[in-house]
Amino acid sequence: MPYDAVKMKDWEIAEAAEPGMPTPEQWIDKLGLRKDELIPFGRTPKLDFLKIMDRLKNKKDGKYVEVTAITPTPLGEGKSTTSCGIVEGLGKRGKNVGGALRQPSGGPTMNVKGTAAGGGNALLIPMTEFSMGLTGDINDIMNAHNLAMVALQARMQHERNYNDEQLARLSKMRRLNIDPTRVEMGWIIDFCAQSLRNIIIGLGGKQDGFMMQSKFGIAVSSELMAMLAIVRDLSDLRERMDRITVAFDKSGKPVTTGDLEVGGAMTAWMRNTINPSLLCTVEYQPVMVHAGPFANIAVGQSSIIADRIGLKMFDYHVTESGFAADIGFEKFWNVKCRLSGLKPHVSVLVATVRALKMHGGGPRVVAGVALPDAYTKEDLKTLEKGLPNMLHHIATIKKSGINPVVCINSFHTDTPAEIAMIKKAAEAAGARCAVSQHWAKGGEGALELADAVIDAANQQSEFKLLYPNEMKLRQRVERVAKEVYGADGVAWSPEAEEKAKAFENDPKYDEYNTMMVKTHLSLTQDPTRKGVPKGWLLPIRDILIYSGAKFLCPMAGQISLMPGTSSDPAFRRVDVDPKTGKVHGLF
Repeated sequence: MPYDAVKMKDWEIAEAAEPGMPTPEQWIDKLGLRKDELIPFGRTPKLDFLKIMDRLKNKKDGKYVEVTAITPTPLGEGKSTTSCGIVEGLGKRGKNVGGALRQPSGGPTMNVKGTAAGGGNALLIPMTEFSMGLTGDINDIMNAHNLAMVALQARMQHERNYNDEQLARLSKMRRLNIDPTRVEMGWIIDFCAQSLRNIIIGLGGKQDGFMMQSKFGIAVSSELMAMLAIVRDLSDLRERMDRITVAFDKSGKPVTTGDLEVGGAMTAWMRNTINPSLLCTVEYQPVMVHAGPFANIAVGQSSIIADRIGLKMFDYHVTESGFAADIGFEKFWNVKCRLSGLKPHVSVLVATVRALKMHGGGPRVVAGVALPDAYTKEDLKTLEKGLPNMLHHIATIKKSGINPVVCINSFHTDTPAEIAMIKKAAEAAGARCAVSQHWAKGGEGALELADAVIDAANQQSEFKLLYPNEMKLRQRVERVAKEVYGADGVAWSPEAEEKAKAFENDPKYDEYNTMMVKTHLSLTQDPTRKGVPKGWLLPIRDILIYSGAKFLCPMAGQISLMPGTSSDPAFRRVDVDPKTGKVHGLF
């Protein structure tokens, strides 16, 4: 029986469902694992992916299902909820199914976004562990990342305090001549702390470090998190760890983690992060949680490792992409799949009646204020004006050769006429379309969606990348801008174009992936422009480089790596029952 999602909060549903979670011994039996393939870790064990992959290396991969969405709005679309719902629906159909989701950051969890654990009867459990650190992967990444900064700061202090002979005699170090005005890396913390965006460190005396301007980002923005999402194994992680650019020297040459001789210790801190954690839905289907990178400057996906395991273990493996199809799906398509070599069968595009109305020019939504009538009563005119945003994303998915399925994530205020209008438009554009009530009814409410996914997965697909590896950076950006965003072209700033030419002329950057950086709130670089804007150019003002992850990141607009905490953050409602130790108030 599904829980009463209208009356019960998510943490209450989680608390009610968690006693029935499989034990590690039951997971071993349920998933057909060997005892040494499950690493004990309380209620959230880890999977030893090397052992599992070695045993299943000759097994045929299952069906690969990706979940994306229309352009996000404050009304929400529900990708994580839908991902859990698909897993539950396929489970109700008797399929061997599992999934993979990103690990949430403590910043959004304690701020306004919540845990990204899904919701209602399409929820991931155990919710408290998932929301508050899980098996410590983010903490390990913070330690590894900040160790690089410790190494840099110590090196700068010692190079200032000692001459070349003393450096060589005391610590066998050569002088790196680090330019204090060109330190690229900053510190990280897993909270939204806007006061740490720009700081001064090293105040005090000669022995108190090197005084300079520095910065903090949120933990999941770390290049190490981006690397965890894309590496194939621990040796791949170790190799990349020495290539991270921390700063530049006074002649403009990169200073790397390898130069600081800290890559080995950083990998040691991250050694346990390489294995995915095992959780489940409230209906007890398995879902792995592994990695949680930004969807702007990084790939915005759970890991390649989790997908590789899932495709061997399950007949249907469901994974989610961050943000909408222009960002998350594009990176899934042209970066994640390029690196993994995996070919997806289905992409589920999540849409809601309410969000499409906002793209059609619906009234502004204010937090804490009742929704305007346009979103709670039938309004076919506004809905019709918003449909082009959905159609645009369907067209993007079809360009990849993947079969699209539109999921109408249903609310009780949706009317039959509104549902029919969306279905008619989606099917006319060449997509299957299903209404799903997984939030209210769990797997039983997702049967229509599950059937559409099964049907699409069994249809022949011809997956193809948007551009070849040989294509130069500026051509790649132009193609993404036109084919995915709908821009007329690209407007390069002089500085960005100069950088692009330098990257194109250096063969070592040929293998770097193109990681577009743009707001998720619009197809354009302007977050206020909804729907499908026409007649615009994508401005590229700079290009960031992540040499460990091997990303070149063309930037359209400003992107902050440290979000701020709101005036009404979620932590105000989180507490612990002193008698039971159980956490409540998470959402």
